[in-house]
Amino acid sequence: MADLPNIIVSSLDLARLNHLIDALPTDSQPELDNLRYELDRAVVVAPENIPATVVTMNSTIRFIIEPTEKTFELTLSYPEDVQGKPGQISVLAPVGSALLGLAVGQQMEWPVPGGNTIKVRVLDVSYQPERSGEYTK
Repeated sequence: MADLPNIIVSSLDLARLNHLIDALPTDSQPELDNLRYELDRAVVVAPENIPATVVTMNSTIRFIIEPTEKTFELTLSYPEDVQGKPGQISVLAPVGSALLGLAVGQQMEWPVPGGNTIKVRVLDVSYQPERSGEYTK
């Protein structure tokens, strides 16, 4: 993963994601190593100090995947909240892990199965729990 942008994660999201990772079998998700790496390198701040343009858990974001130029608007969710619901993306999905902690305008290359990489760029954060004062989501 070249040219990694700085990312910000709330202390609450960090605790919940670490609990999720610890609860999963180590061989259940090869992407867990990438998520762990992202969490380890993140700047961790209190939920009330998260900038309004940063992607946090349960944020609804509009993003583009390059080179396909496909644009999506999805909510970054915990795996148990996705379960076939439209409009959701799991933080354990490669794109979900890549989006966590990015701010509007930032982009990141991320490995996907098959040895390829994609580039994800955040266009907008239309909803963020912290910005709305919702710290228990």
